[in-house]
Amino acid sequence: MSDLFSILKEKVAGKNIKIVFPEGLDERILTAVGRLAEENILLPIVIGNKEAVANKAKELGVTLQNVEIIDPEQYEEMDALVASFIERRKGKVSEEEARKILLDENYFGTMLVYVGKADGLVSGAAHSTADTVRPALQIIKTKPGIRKTSGVFIMVRGDEKYVFADCAINISPDSQDLAEIAIESANTAKMFDIEPRVAMLSFSTKGSAKSPETEKVIEAVRIAKEMAPDLVLDGEFQFDAAFVPSVAKKKAPDSVIQGDANVFIFPSLEAGNIGYKIAQRLGNFEAVGPILQGLNKPVNDLSRGCSAEDVYKLSLITAAQAL
Repeated sequence: MSDLFSILKEKVAGKNIKIVFPEGLDERILTAVGRLAEENILLPIVIGNKEAVANKAKELGVTLQNVEIIDPEQYEEMDALVASFIERRKGKVSEEEARKILLDENYFGTMLVYVGKADGLVSGAAHSTADTVRPALQIIKTKPGIRKTSGVFIMVRGDEKYVFADCAINISPDSQDLAEIAIESANTAKMFDIEPRVAMLSFSTKGSAKSPETEKVIEAVRIAKEMAPDLVLDGEFQFDAAFVPSVAKKKAPDSVIQGDANVFIFPSLEAGNIGYKIAQRLGNFEAVGPILQGLNKPVNDLSRGCSAEDVYKLSLITAAQAL
């Protein structure tokens, strides 16, 4: 296991962090959950029919000692959960609708996080991103001052660690969005012991080209500096000016970023998504994520093609976000 996850294990072990896993019958989930519980890293809560989950675990040879299993259909505190959900949805659902919705494992799991029965949620092995994120946005919602959630990848190769954002959620962020993404990404970087140096990326460096696209990034830099004056952040940069000291010296000699950025904020989802995949496939970086940020409590989305190891790692990340 890379140093990145060794750091996270040390941070979260023994903190009694409860993470809920709505997909209780998925073998990758159960395999990871068994390992997390066995290593005493966190306290897993699995959603599903108790007998079915126990049988599946037995079939896989997974021990579910120290794992709590909750069946929404048998949940003793469902009345209180329904009342909290109706209140949170501000009367947009009737009691009958709320009861039906909360039988959905993702909604049920998200409500457990909302009411404090769990500290975070990991889902998506058998559900779409929308199925995981929609309940989070409706129930947990974004932090005060944050308009939208965003998705980052931690790019790891040997001792190198970088943060790329937003590579998963916002198709065409405006200047305010980019500023918020930059600040949240800096906070995520700190969680991984990365001292953030944030570069706002474009196809222009310090006015070398002018267009509405470059102006958007320039304005984002201004807003971000106003919101977080102590953060080491600058732009707009072409990637080489943010990453290569000799290029920075020529193109941005007066910047606080001198080819030493480690948090990269892309101007659009297409740029971010293409960028991280190029680094992953051509540069042999491991792409850890997407990690959702900006929510009041951590919810993270797995790929449906994930492995048990991916579930294990994203669980560590979610637990660290909960601290």
